[in-house]
Amino acid sequence: MSDAMTDTIAKRCAERGLRMTGQRRVVARVLDEAVDHPDVEELHARAARHDPGISLATVYRTVKLFEEAGILERVDFGDGRARYEDAERDHHDHLIDVTTGRVIEFCDPEIEALQERIAERLGYRLEGHRMELYGTPLKKRG
Repeated sequence: MSDAMTDTIAKRCAERGLRMTGQRRVVARVLDEAVDHPDVEELHARAARHDPGISLATVYRTVKLFEEAGILERVDFGDGRARYEDAERDHHDHLIDVTTGRVIEFCDPEIEALQERIAERLGYRLEGHRMELYGTPLKKRG
């Protein structure tokens, strides 16, 4: 995972030559603080707490700019909402609770190794992957 003290989204934007306005900095800070996978409306609500004048359109444009620069990654968990996370975070997969929409991040070395072996068996070197699992909680036995 990125070191939040030295590697911020705003810093990576500046390194890639993006002009960082005050409102873009607010969006970047909100994204750095996110521990979930917010959609644009959620980002706007959080950004508006820092800058009440920020518009939803500005947040949309900023997210699109960050995504095109490879700073943000769009994720879709099947609920019709495009959500976003830092593209440079350590690799992880997702388990989505279909009853609540809760997203659980995980990384399993066995799954990672299996995917590498499958790609190799099929004659490929794995360059990357994305995995989402969808489930419902198991009923607890009383």
